[in-house]
Amino acid sequence: MIRVGLGFDTHKLSSDRKLILGSIPIEHPYGCAGHSDADVLIHAVCDALLGAANLRDIGFHFPDTEPKYKNINSLILLQETNRLLIANQWKIENIDTTLVIQEPKIQPYIPQMQTALSQTLNLPADCISIKAKTSEKLGFIGRKEGVSAYAIALISK
Repeated sequence: MIRVGLGFDTHKLSSDRKLILGSIPIEHPYGCAGHSDADVLIHAVCDALLGAANLRDIGFHFPDTEPKYKNINSLILLQETNRLLIANQWKIENIDTTLVIQEPKIQPYIPQMQTALSQTLNLPADCISIKAKTSEKLGFIGRKEGVSAYAIALISK
């Protein structure tokens, strides 16, 4: 049996936070606001995996009302998501993601992001695709007010 799941996340940019994408700190004057480390890429991946396995969503498992998740490294959430999949006998086949951010340029960081996610999920790095796009200066992303991420995951049993 195979299943596919789609994940999405978006966060507002804030001058009082560090920018962390795919668990990699990125030099930029603005970071994502949120309860955890606000890593939109990892949050979208978690939702894609949880959705594919029909295990609800990231907010159900890691609610932003829970103090223990305050400023947590999202790699821990991804690790816990993977444990849930394994407990339900699911295997991750591949993950494809798209970050939508006007600036900074993300391309130089993609190999590091792939390595971090692949090590956390015990998955070959070539099974994790990370792409970056701008919104061509349109909307809240184009105005540099926020960041979004999309992810799709294929899992099998």
